[in-house]
Amino acid sequence: MRAVLQRVTQASCTVNGQITGQIDAGFLILLGIEDADTDEDVQWLAQKITGMRVFGDENGLMNKALADVNGRILLISQFTLFAQTKKGNRPSFIRAAKPDKAIPLYEKMIYALKTLTGNEIATGIFGADMKISLLNDGPVTIMMDTKDKENH
Repeated sequence: MRAVLQRVTQASCTVNGQITGQIDAGFLILLGIEDADTDEDVQWLAQKITGMRVFGDENGLMNKALADVNGRILLISQFTLFAQTKKGNRPSFIRAAKPDKAIPLYEKMIYALKTLTGNEIATGIFGADMKISLLNDGPVTIMMDTKDKENH
């Protein structure tokens, strides 16, 4: 499972001209799911996301977590995070989980983040043609991969 966290001052997702989710300050999270991912990956990543201290404190240092700044989350499914670009110019998405595997894990991530933050999680629509608008704050963009949990 891969996530790209972007610290934002605002973000929204639109599908067919309708806003499906929007937030003010917080994280826009692009989430990629592969076949090897499990419930354990969901829990580990949700904990890491909510504990990530990348919001400014009184001295302008990145010392505060999402809850400390009353931040919100916009979670967007993004299978293209598993693009393989080694050969040719057309990426392969063979590692990305198919919807029957990815949708339940995506929904579990929504639930885990909601449980950890105590807030509703704004979302896009899985598999839809989404238009994402954001104002990246900093910019601060962090890539996370659950494969990294095995190295710590």
